[in-house]
Amino acid sequence: MTRTTTERPTRKAGGSVVPVLAFAGIVVAVMQTLLVPVIKDLPQLLDTAPSNATWVLTSTLLSGAVATPIMGRLGDLYGKRRMLILSLAVMVAGALVSALTSQLLTMIVGRALQGFAMGAIPLGIGLMRDMLPRERLGSAMALMSSSIGVGGGLALPAAALVAQHSDWHSLFYGAAGLGVVAIALTLLVVPESPMRAEGSFDLPGAMGLSTGLVLLLLPITKGSDWGWSSGTTLGLFAAAVIVLLLWGLFELRVQAPLVDLRTTARREVLLTNLASIMVGVSFYVVSLVLPQLLQLPKATGYGLGQSMVVAGLCVAPLGLTMMFTAPVYARLSARYGPKVTLIIGLLVIALGYGGGLGLMDAAWQTIITSVVLGAGIGLAYSSLPALIIGAVPASETGAANGLNTLMRSIGTSVSSAVIGMVLANTANTVGGVEIPTMHGFRVSFLIATAAVAVGLLLAVFLPKAPRPAQHAQLRASSEEDANLLRAEEVLRGFRGRVLDAGGAPVARAKVTLIDRRGRQAGATVSAEDGFYSLAVPAEGAYVLAARAAGHGPLASSASHSGAEHAVDLDLALPGETVDV
Repeated sequence: MTRTTTERPTRKAGGSVVPVLAFAGIVVAVMQTLLVPVIKDLPQLLDTAPSNATWVLTSTLLSGAVATPIMGRLGDLYGKRRMLILSLAVMVAGALVSALTSQLLTMIVGRALQGFAMGAIPLGIGLMRDMLPRERLGSAMALMSSSIGVGGGLALPAAALVAQHSDWHSLFYGAAGLGVVAIALTLLVVPESPMRAEGSFDLPGAMGLSTGLVLLLLPITKGSDWGWSSGTTLGLFAAAVIVLLLWGLFELRVQAPLVDLRTTARREVLLTNLASIMVGVSFYVVSLVLPQLLQLPKATGYGLGQSMVVAGLCVAPLGLTMMFTAPVYARLSARYGPKVTLIIGLLVIALGYGGGLGLMDAAWQTIITSVVLGAGIGLAYSSLPALIIGAVPASETGAANGLNTLMRSIGTSVSSAVIGMVLANTANTVGGVEIPTMHGFRVSFLIATAAVAVGLLLAVFLPKAPRPAQHAQLRASSEEDANLLRAEEVLRGFRGRVLDAGGAPVARAKVTLIDRRGRQAGATVSAEDGFYSLAVPAEGAYVLAARAAGHGPLASSASHSGAEHAVDLDLALPGETVDV
């Protein structure tokens, strides 16, 4: 007969795993804002036209967008820790290439290699999901997800300090050093995940997605230079639509696709990814506006006349506040769920940008704006992986979070292009130099507020996750209790062991979850110790099907009622209905 058990998988992860993975995420996120303090000097430093110099930033965004879903899928197939180390190694190589050159083309190549490391963030989230115990998972995922903003925020003052007092190439040597430290710590502290997805790597799918993303993001990031109505811009947008449609049709017909579009089309996954774009837009606006406002001379009548370093320090609370919201998120999400926490975060962002419209007259006012926005963006970013992980099988967390991180990258790319266009079109020309205006800054904040409003609308329509029982909520009297309840909510579904005739665990058995309509609702592969874990998209009746080489197939019926159920699958016996 098919047996049930309350035993849980053993997860071996030391107390240093979370800070090491978060540090790796912060290091790769630094690459996005590393050159912001010297962006206005790049044409002179590289001896090129301003339009060409922008490729130094554009190349990083493009490569990061392309690499993120690909590395997530490779991590699911071949090991997330292995791919994390590979991502960091490519980043180190790119930083050294950039450190040793002042030639535009070589610099672009180095920066593209640095952007490749963005895949480390979804890989880190996947490792946490696979290894950490329940009481640590909620706040750990929140910290890892927020590392994108934390790294970007903390990089601004550090990079400004280095650029102001040293050769700008030192920025890349520092980035390479941080990457080496992250690799060493990962090798020493982080174990490999036992979870593996079944199938092979979808190379045609990876090439199609890469081509489509480049065709889409290229006109987004360069449209303001080429002209939004130019033949080049419109032609690339049209080509992107065609390529991505053909790619989608191909992915629907592949047995082991790079991105499971059927899973991605689920309401909770689709709306979360669309909301992620809006959060990405709102995050990048403050990074573009406040440093310029702070550094403009007071002679303009609205500039705050601060040095590069002081401007970076005024914006630094954005990243610091995001870092410290992780435990706050865990407690809020434990009581109300990630959907409500996402809505709270978006409301705080809207408050930050709305209040920021009237807080542009002094440096201390920009600090207040940074703190409020950091809190809101931190809560919003922290909610996204929990929403994704709760809606996809455990074996697909790397690819699913990679796609979610890609959505954020698309948001930041759109933000960079739109805000750049707004500031350019509203600028005043003084002595042949274009100076951003206060009107342009305020319009930028209004655009961010509009993006947040769209994100709020999307978040409201997210399916409501099952809430913990009332008595369980009442005993969430500490952060540890809150983290425990939050993790239980994320991991609801079926889990247990796959066993052979002698009761021994069966490794690499495929376990498939089938809904009442006969459609696959999830799939995973058992670990070396026979354990499997499958999240469910909704309450209801399911069939758990298991098969492994050398064993007969098994199909067992089970019902899911909003809690986590443990079911052992004995391949030596015929399946039976299990009332759980």
